[in-house]
Amino acid sequence: MNQQIFEREPDDPKRKPMNPLLKLLLELGPLVVFFFANARGEWLAELFPALVAFGGPIFIATGLFMVATALSLGVSWLLVRTLPIMPLISGVIVFVFGALTLWLQDETFIKMKPTIVNSLFAAVLLGGLLFGRSLLGYVFDQAFKLDAEGWRKLTFRWGLFFVFLALVNEIVWRSFSTDIWVAFKVWGIMPITLVFTFSQMPLIMRHSLDDQFRKE
Repeated sequence: MNQQIFEREPDDPKRKPMNPLLKLLLELGPLVVFFFANARGEWLAELFPALVAFGGPIFIATGLFMVATALSLGVSWLLVRTLPIMPLISGVIVFVFGALTLWLQDETFIKMKPTIVNSLFAAVLLGGLLFGRSLLGYVFDQAFKLDAEGWRKLTFRWGLFFVFLALVNEIVWRSFSTDIWVAFKVWGIMPITLVFTFSQMPLIMRHSLDDQFRKE
């Protein structure tokens, strides 16, 4: 097997880079909309009576979350002519589980969405390693250039982290109120993810092929 396949950064020279702050805004925007709509659902329903058709606050939030997710993906496509793999997969599941939530008027489906998404990411990353593929390189290909061992280790750690996120979501939505789950989904998951991401910098520096990250 050709070792260069795994050491080469899977970069696409035709891909346009996106401003990191804009990328963060596009990813956080739908979550902020979801939180706001759930907290102020009744006020929104009074302001826009058509929203009453969705149901209670969590269902209004779900509907607006779907719209915001579609807009986020659309803006991403217009700006860089490509859709990031992880937001795209998450978006598809948002549409499927969001539609089930609204159709059946059962908030369980939207609450299970993070569990399904994170479990899927974990299965893909950890499953890829079983076949000798460090698939995380295809997600972070514009951010880092790592050697083969670095991609393997980083992929394994992210795979375990996604398992952790899936378990945490199950515990929170099954043990606490809807409002607490929504707040944790918006204001808890992102800080935890940022802390985990920054904690991986020593590994990235050790295995970096890029001078700006290489540890002297």
